[in-house]
Amino acid sequence: MGAGAAVELTAGGRKVRLSSPDRVLFPERGFTKRDLAEYFIAVGDGILRALRDRPTTLERYPEGIDGEHFFQKRAPKNIPDWIPTTTIHFPSGRTADEMSPTEVAAVVWAAQYGTLTFHPWPVRRAQVDHPDELRLDLDPQPGTDYADAVRAAHELRAVLDEYGLRGWPKTSGGRGIHVFVPIAPRWTFVQVRRAAIACGRELERRMPDAVTTAWWKEERGARIFVDYNQTARDRTIASAYSVRARPHAPVSAPLRWDELDDAVPRDFDLATMPVRFAELGDVHKDMDEHAFSLEAVLEQAARDERDHGHGDLPYPPEYPKMPGEPKRVQPSRAKHDD
Repeated sequence: MGAGAAVELTAGGRKVRLSSPDRVLFPERGFTKRDLAEYFIAVGDGILRALRDRPTTLERYPEGIDGEHFFQKRAPKNIPDWIPTTTIHFPSGRTADEMSPTEVAAVVWAAQYGTLTFHPWPVRRAQVDHPDELRLDLDPQPGTDYADAVRAAHELRAVLDEYGLRGWPKTSGGRGIHVFVPIAPRWTFVQVRRAAIACGRELERRMPDAVTTAWWKEERGARIFVDYNQTARDRTIASAYSVRARPHAPVSAPLRWDELDDAVPRDFDLATMPVRFAELGDVHKDMDEHAFSLEAVLEQAARDERDHGHGDLPYPPEYPKMPGEPKRVQPSRAKHDD
């Protein structure tokens, strides 16, 4: 079955060619590639705010969510000359040039290749080694759900406030909640990760039965996991307004704090988000007006280590061993080895 003749869509004053516009990407809902591209145009100001000047990995589903998919870190060879790229460095020491959108048309161009989800680094092109966002990922574990993440998010808001920080919450597109804090680009990835660990530990102290920073799944239980490693170099979180590869086509929805309790993540999707956006605009549009300091939370990290012996936590398995990192061994296996 054909997927329709190519069309041209206008995004931010630039025309972008879209081939096979009728190709169905979400069979359950019938959403096509054209629907996807038009969605990104409808929320253009919002998704560009989330991606602007950020090296971005593309999560692509060329044949739809039921087909093969892959993460594309390196910019495609046929990337237009009007889309900038940025050289980034992986923990392995290798490098890659990633697309760094500066206009909505770049997002639509990526949609042409089946990109549903955009994974931007927490840095800008001008300072690739100094994040300008502290990203806190509240990840529900088996036995917990969105309501549990909401309770943790409210307490996290109080924690951030005590450190002189302000966060902007969004749904993950699933059961989780992401809270982004804009920061001055003064600290390294290691320091920002240390700040995320400190925030997680303070939240864990306040809600020990509901929140955990345990890296090993066998230790987490039915709690909300603060995934501190999402702040490690080359680890990214789906951007606001990204579409997630689930049958009902949910999106990562920026929210106001007073909306968290009543929000239903499933309600934010490819069809409903443009309606919300037309009514409210980007509810996180003021994020870029702020750049908070991590000094207070890093002082807390130092106290945790000095007074309680709580130093670093394990990195993901593909990372080189880091200074001060504890043994990267599953607890049950470590006990068995002893």
